[in-house]
Amino acid sequence: MSFRSLDSAAGADWFLAATAGAAPDAFATEIPARVPGQVHLDLVAAGGIPDPYDGANETQLAWIGRTDWRYRTVFDWHDDGHGRHDLVALGLDTAATIRLNGQLIARTANQHRSYRFDVRDALVEGENELVVEFRAPLDFADEQEQLLGARPHVNHHPFNAMRKMACDFGWDWGIDLSSSGIWKSIGIDSWSGVRIAGVRPLVEVSAPLGDRARGRLDARVSLEWADAASAADTEITVQVAGATATALASAGTTEVGIVVDAGEVDVWWPRGYGAQPRYEVTLSAGDDRWSALVGFRSVQLDTTPDELGTPFTIIVNGRVVNIRGANWIPDDTFVTRVDPERYLSRVTDAVEANMNLLRVWGGGLYEHDDFYDICDQLGVLVWQDFLFACAAYAEEEPMRGEVEAEAREHVARLSRHPSLVLWNGCNENIWGYLEWDWRRRLEGRTWGEGYYFELLPSIVAELDPTRPYSPGSPFSFMRYAHPNDARHGTMHLWDVWNERDYTAYREHEPRFASEFGFQGPPAWTTLTGAVHDEPLDPYGEQMLVHQKADQGNVKLERGLGAHLPKWRDVDEWHFATQLNQARALAFGIEHFRSLYPRNTGQVVWQLNDSWPVISWAAVDFSGIRKPAWHALRRVYGDRLLTVQPHDGGAVLVAHNDHDDPWRGEVQVTRMTLDGDRLAAETHALELGARESARFPLGAEVLATTDAAGEFVLVRAGDGVADALWYFSEDPELKLRSSADALAVEWSTGDGDGETARLTVTASSLVKDLVLQADRIAPGARVDSGLVTLAAGDSHTFVVTGTGGAELTGHDRFPTLCSVNDLIA
Repeated sequence: MSFRSLDSAAGADWFLAATAGAAPDAFATEIPARVPGQVHLDLVAAGGIPDPYDGANETQLAWIGRTDWRYRTVFDWHDDGHGRHDLVALGLDTAATIRLNGQLIARTANQHRSYRFDVRDALVEGENELVVEFRAPLDFADEQEQLLGARPHVNHHPFNAMRKMACDFGWDWGIDLSSSGIWKSIGIDSWSGVRIAGVRPLVEVSAPLGDRARGRLDARVSLEWADAASAADTEITVQVAGATATALASAGTTEVGIVVDAGEVDVWWPRGYGAQPRYEVTLSAGDDRWSALVGFRSVQLDTTPDELGTPFTIIVNGRVVNIRGANWIPDDTFVTRVDPERYLSRVTDAVEANMNLLRVWGGGLYEHDDFYDICDQLGVLVWQDFLFACAAYAEEEPMRGEVEAEAREHVARLSRHPSLVLWNGCNENIWGYLEWDWRRRLEGRTWGEGYYFELLPSIVAELDPTRPYSPGSPFSFMRYAHPNDARHGTMHLWDVWNERDYTAYREHEPRFASEFGFQGPPAWTTLTGAVHDEPLDPYGEQMLVHQKADQGNVKLERGLGAHLPKWRDVDEWHFATQLNQARALAFGIEHFRSLYPRNTGQVVWQLNDSWPVISWAAVDFSGIRKPAWHALRRVYGDRLLTVQPHDGGAVLVAHNDHDDPWRGEVQVTRMTLDGDRLAAETHALELGARESARFPLGAEVLATTDAAGEFVLVRAGDGVADALWYFSEDPELKLRSSADALAVEWSTGDGDGETARLTVTASSLVKDLVLQADRIAPGARVDSGLVTLAAGDSHTFVVTGTGGAELTGHDRFPTLCSVNDLIA
């Protein structure tokens, strides 16, 4: 067996040209192209267009999505004697016509599928020409909508009429580019006899005792035969964990099941619960070989009704996992640029923010195996949506056939990954049908119900019965309940961002919060690298190009509410709105975690960005961790202290989401901003593993006589973040200026010229210190943020990647920022 790659990296020369549509005439001439790749990237590389992410270029480049494009390559081929020669295309975006030496091979219309075509009759000895033509995606979507019938959707274009990444058409955080291209590898696969077409290595474990269990591998092997007439019986061999099993596949058999008793194995756990051991599975059939890593673990979803309603509890290896996670979107709109290094960086962002789950959202992609491999390795659970989001979808052909084909492919492909613990039917579509006026507009047309309640769960049950399935998010897991009912299942909370102050989070008691969030701008250099308004202004022309949410910057301003004053300049706007995003997320998550065990998880919207934009992300497109990320790291800590209002007073909640008991003392002190102790009490902690406890605060520590000049500090030490309680909003606090309240000192000394330390010591309360390291040097990064110092406290920020930049002047606003700078 042999594979001839036609990727650019393997030496293939590809060329791109516009063939019809809105393109200027100059683009009818061929330019060099890269495969895998995308049209926009080729045009940028050739100097034909500017960076689509820069300034207001998005609108200027809209013609690209209204243009038909042709990819062409010429390659040498010689018959090596194999019985089959297949053209394998792992990803075509999207409506493509494939011709080999002028012969029509196929027409495809699904970005989310791979394709294999027998082309032995089209190949010729010597020079061959392969042409892949793409229909303009915006025109194709419009045409399909006319054929299928118009159905409700969010945003500008009928993305729901074709099987293409929905957010490529723009989203309330995403640029509207609608690119085309051969976005995954392509080549000629030559083979004889039998081919391993796919393997589903389904694992089972007996009830684990600690970190060991008895493992069982049920390998479901799909086979394809080059020539049924000359096929011969073939032995299939599977090995894992030192155990081997074989089976004889009769000639022409298309699927074989082989069970391997792996004996006692090390169990795979989510991070925070144990280690992540994996075992190599190797499989042979004739001359073909297959191998992959698997992890032995079990997973269940508990939605058994209880006295409170319907829980949503993920159970791994028989243990409840309290979820602390984030929603994941494509990490670059130009998805071909997302390589293993970028995946690792972003998943590491999740891990270091104390997350244990990422939800791959239904308006994006089934991600590359690299993403799931990294989650397997780091112990990050994956919730995978099927790709349906915020729209009604036709259930008639050809849509239904495409949906079934892609679902079957990816359920089978991802079945080996221990990190994948849940398949979810759709994002918000069941909610939309009920509440967003879809029923009237649909006039009886199909909308996706058959997918979410019949087709998709049947495919999961058939191909991977080891994993649970949810019809949608939000969903209540009962027929006669609203899908977004706090008492049942999963809940999306968007009233806060869209309509209300973030304190309204305390009015919700969700069993599981699978979407909620608040916006903030990206880091300063990320923002100003793409927005060039003069002067820079929150409502500038280019600034609003990089704000996709409806009235987004108005909502940012409104969201400051009584919490922070309105900015006096754009530097204050940038910091204040970043800070308010961080506070809103922390406020909501602390409340939700205080409800444990009623609430079993939070999945914040969102971890990452797909381009430089003002958004809900905790990590911006440049990979810079926003203040929101530092807030998440604190409130997602294994051990959390939070003060919550209760019965006219306040209660201290301690949540120990850790395998070890939490024993110690918590000091609760009411003090002046300048550090005078006014009242104190001590609480003894005796929490078992995965337990929560509540401690009412005494009247004395809450009996303030100066609401603007006092606060309550809750401190346990041992690396547990402090909790704080204030009697007034920040604009009323008697905060001293940071210049007056902080002593600062820069130091270097690592000898590399790349690392610096800023040590700050407070003589009075300094709230939410943030060092915007990228203002020192674009590549600089800081280890900590959102640090609140009581009088006498010190903290050292460690800055890397300074490049030897001058540090003078970077110890005050707008590089070193705090609430004090906004108030005093």
